Amino acid sequence: MQLVLRLIINAFALWLAAYLVGAIELVSPEDEVGWKIIVLLAVAGVFTLVNALVKPIVKLLSLPLVILTLGLFLLVVNALMLMLTAAITEITDYGLRVDGFWAALVGGLIISLVNWGLGLLLGDEI
Repeated sequence: MQLVLRLIINAFALWLAAYLVGAIELVSPEDEVGWKIIVLLAVAGVFTLVNALVKPIVKLLSLPLVILTLGLFLLVVNALMLMLTAAITEITDYGLRVDGFWAALVGGLIISLVNWGLGLLLGDEI
């Protein structure tokens, strides 16, 4: 249940980031709502896997920079995870497209804030 809830939260956060940041978009093969939801859930699944498998390693390796910048480097790590998700999903004709590092940084900040806010609302369930 926690994995499904985390997937839905990440899907909402990715949708919001794509909606608010013009350089981030979700590309679907058809312009129908059903396809967009399927693509959004697939991208959220990849994003969840990247955050679960790659992000802890990157955070550990960048620990001196995180300490030196008092945690602000974690925003860069979040941007890199979003860019990695986009690179993985660009293999297909649909998925997440991120145009540049600054868009990824703002998108990563939006995703982090949504995850934090919904995590506070839902408590220990996620």
